[in-house]
Amino acid sequence: MLDDLRLRDVVEADLEVFLAQEHDPEAVRRSRFPPRERAAFMSHWKTSVLGDPTVLVRTVVVGGAPAGNLVAWWEGERRFVGYWLGREFWGRGVGTRALGLFLREEKARPLYADPFHGNTASVRLLERHGFEREGVVRHGDDEHILLVLRSSPQES
Repeated sequence: MLDDLRLRDVVEADLEVFLAQEHDPEAVRRSRFPPRERAAFMSHWKTSVLGDPTVLVRTVVVGGAPAGNLVAWWEGERRFVGYWLGREFWGRGVGTRALGLFLREEKARPLYADPFHGNTASVRLLERHGFEREGVVRHGDDEHILLVLRSSPQES
């Protein structure tokens, strides 16, 4: 599976896959990210993600099919990274390999991430790539771990 993993530019058809992944109940529970209605999702992706030249976004492709996405964006003075993979790709090394490839393209350092504290798989994935815990942030009622990558990652 990992031999057939690659990153590519997002195409419009990928958005339907990303929308379905965002609505997966287990993914919502783990991420504590509320899924958006279709119109709001499409508007966000077309305007704030694909329409923003400062955003780096890639589709993760496994076996020719979109498996998820990786995104880097500016939030004030900080550059953040986020990702979303379909549940069928969890626990199979897809996230590790995809994030490693993405971090070779995304050169900004420091680079931040803030996964929900209960999403231990996501925290471990980031730490595996050299992200270090810097503190805690709150998003609404939820506590998230602030992680930072200060230098370029080792080859994955």
